[in-house]
Amino acid sequence: MQAPRASEADLALVERLRAHDEAAFIELVEKLTPSMRRVARMFVSSDAVADEVVQEAWVGVLKGLPGYEGRASLRTWIFRILVNIAKGRGQREARSVPFATLAGEDLDAPTWDPSAFDATGVWSTLPFDWRGMPDERVTGRETLAVIGRAIQALPPMQAEVIRLRDVLGWSSDEVRNALDLTDTNQRVLLHRARAKVRAAVEEHLRSVHT
Repeated sequence: MQAPRASEADLALVERLRAHDEAAFIELVEKLTPSMRRVARMFVSSDAVADEVVQEAWVGVLKGLPGYEGRASLRTWIFRILVNIAKGRGQREARSVPFATLAGEDLDAPTWDPSAFDATGVWSTLPFDWRGMPDERVTGRETLAVIGRAIQALPPMQAEVIRLRDVLGWSSDEVRNALDLTDTNQRVLLHRARAKVRAAVEEHLRSVHT
């Protein structure tokens, strides 16, 4: 499946960048750098090296702008530059990180605890249903903090996939292409991450409900 092509907004931004619009570049850097740093850190040995990778990626973006043809969204194109640099730097550091370390060792495990089902496969203990709870409790600051901590506790690749998909609103194809994942891996990582975050939210809401 091909990555989404550049939008009209992407192409307009590229023209501003090509015209050396400093404000546009600063805005783009501030928007993408936090995610870029997290992704780079998956492949290299330290935060300092990750920062160097991000800086090198931005240099690569500026150098590559004249040849950008819009075959992928601008942010996908930028992240592909980043991931290629980060992987190369990791290889030079002789730091080969197994995919299972980044993605988590539990991708093949059941999403739900098997003890939650009876012998016929029916729920023996139903998941907590928060639909009747006040909106301010479900979407309040405390619940959002629980979600944030749950994401931080995820394996790096699961965490970044759910951040890009559910927090920043990237499409599945963008995430797959930006992080160099297969379609199956992207779906499994997101499913596993969402299940863990949902479980953390359910546990939190159950505790405040009782």
